Amino acid sequence: MIADLAVELIHATVQIEQPLGDGTRTVGTGFLINAPTLDGQPRTVLVTANHVLQRMPGVQARIGYRIANADGSWSYAPQKFDIRDADGNPRWTQHPKRDVAAISITAPPEFAKAAIPKDWLAGDETFATYAVGAGDQMMALGFPRGLSANPAGFPILRAGRVASFPLAPAAAFPTFLLDFTVFPGNSGGPVFMAEGVRRRPGGGETQEVQFVAGLLTQQVELNSERLEIGIVTHARYIHETLALLDNPLAEITVAQGDLGVGGAKAASALEAVSPDY
Repeated sequence: MIADLAVELIHATVQIEQPLGDGTRTVGTGFLINAPTLDGQPRTVLVTANHVLQRMPGVQARIGYRIANADGSWSYAPQKFDIRDADGNPRWTQHPKRDVAAISITAPPEFAKAAIPKDWLAGDETFATYAVGAGDQMMALGFPRGLSANPAGFPILRAGRVASFPLAPAAAFPTFLLDFTVFPGNSGGPVFMAEGVRRRPGGGETQEVQFVAGLLTQQVELNSERLEIGIVTHARYIHETLALLDNPLAEITVAQGDLGVGGAKAASALEAVSPDY
């Protein structure tokens, strides 16, 4: 049982940024997953949208760690980490078909503990088990336009309704829509469902519903007009990207055609302005 998925994910969600040298920065959102190696060694993995890292040209980026102080306050303590090698080649692993990336990182011990278990990621059966569908509310964490909830650097929590049908299977419907205003900086943030209780399909019993449905990867635009709709990539593709970390030949899902929304644009954050640290 997850005590409070929203709080757990708030601690696991971080800002990723790279200053561009002109007073601006590229900003995105990521979250940490506890994904041990095949031989059982502990490993902390940062998951985000592939385009977030792809649009960072430099060798190093910064990840926004937060440190708890003895008096109950928190301090924002970003650290650099390598996203490319000396030749400029990506150090991250990307899903070959979907906008998902994963990179192993060395996080401070107190922050590595905040990484969520990969078992919290939804599978195809999750949506059927909980009868999740159009109109259900999901929540999203991120850093819209590089903003955080407070000086400690915690992400901003927002919510929206599932705006498409059907949601599964991911092989046929690799993404789904969320009635949610996407801003630059939201890309790569977790989208999740956290309800105290929910009635089981076909019966009177109730069950707790808490799972990570996927990550925010795009916004919908049509004729340069933003429709205030986010596109969520299923967690299945996060599972597959984590598998590729260990085995580049791991099996991946080939979707049955591109069933996305025409005119969708990537929700990046190229215009976010860097604050003074």
